[in-house]
Amino acid sequence: MLEGVTLMALEACDAIQARTRNSVYEIFLLDPKTGRALVRGGKYFAEPMEATVSGSTFGGCMLKAGWLGVGLRMEFYANGHRTVTSPVQSLRVERVDFGDGQFDSVEGGLVEIGSSRDH
Repeated sequence: MLEGVTLMALEACDAIQARTRNSVYEIFLLDPKTGRALVRGGKYFAEPMEATVSGSTFGGCMLKAGWLGVGLRMEFYANGHRTVTSPVQSLRVERVDFGDGQFDSVEGGLVEIGSSRDH
């Protein structure tokens, strides 16, 4: 069974670091419900760019919307173009807590989700 993260379980301003076979992507969520995010990484997102995180795919036409999974490819939509990454090897979620007067604090608990395969 693949491990992954459901975008709707996250909050705006949470960040996902996704390591693929070829690149590292930083995904800063603007609206987890729609998948709207700032994305940086790989050759198509060398600079941060607003994009929609569509979900995960095996590389074909089937898409698991709103979910990123280890072993699958991420799919983004930006500037009218679909971008599909190489397979995800690990995911890390950093949750931001803006409560209790802590404007910048990050919760101590980071979620590490990795593949047990060696690539």
